[in-house]
Amino acid sequence: MRLKNKVVLITGAGSGIGRSTAFLFASEGAAVIVNDLDEAKGRETVETIKELGGSGLFLQADVTSPESVDAMVKAAIAEYGVIDVLFNNAGISGVGALHEISPEQWDKVMNVNIRGVYLPSKYVVPHMMERKSGSIINMSSCIAEMGLARRASYSATKGAVLALTKSMQVDYAAYNIRVNALLPGTIFTPFVEQYLQTSYDDPAAAIASLKTRQLSGDTGKPEDVAHAALFLASDESKFMMGSPLYIDGGVVFGKNA
Repeated sequence: MRLKNKVVLITGAGSGIGRSTAFLFASEGAAVIVNDLDEAKGRETVETIKELGGSGLFLQADVTSPESVDAMVKAAIAEYGVIDVLFNNAGISGVGALHEISPEQWDKVMNVNIRGVYLPSKYVVPHMMERKSGSIINMSSCIAEMGLARRASYSATKGAVLALTKSMQVDYAAYNIRVNALLPGTIFTPFVEQYLQTSYDDPAAAIASLKTRQLSGDTGKPEDVAHAALFLASDESKFMMGSPLYIDGGVVFGKNA
């Protein structure tokens, strides 16, 4: 029970990494506040948590809207009194070289992936500062540390999230608030599966190609990232501050012969 008596808010917890993390955190004793824009998926996550004997609450909110996020945080505090851990997980992908991306597409990725970290943090941090305690986990990506073809908007946001994580840590260390980042590699989520199925003539070949990028020879699973998030959420990582944590199967620092 590594998160016993802790209250955790996870954005984008209706599917993929967010959902897996919600299940794991609940099994480790946390009361999990599940946020998602998709009400049906968010409620499904909470229902499963409760079926497994855990504690969960669904709060719908758009992480790009100040009013929506403010209302969500107020509702969470009204219900539980505290938020011990904030996992800024919500995000979307962006595909295309810079010259191929429309201004509208660019702005959408920037809004969700950067503003979607800024706003939940903005409204949760004051409560953590008051209590002088908290852990914030920001979802970056290994792409923040490497170049990858046709991912200009996505890589720009994930690099920004990593830089923001370090800056936040400096600002809030005095309040005993830890801020760290997760840097996953290719994780085989439903979103990635759908993207591969709709974007390639031969999805199987595309998946095989993705697997060769990792030294592990395979793509990651949502559970792989969830366990890393659990470490950052727990007191076991109390000496990690402003740190990037790689869960990438060796794609950044390794190279196959």
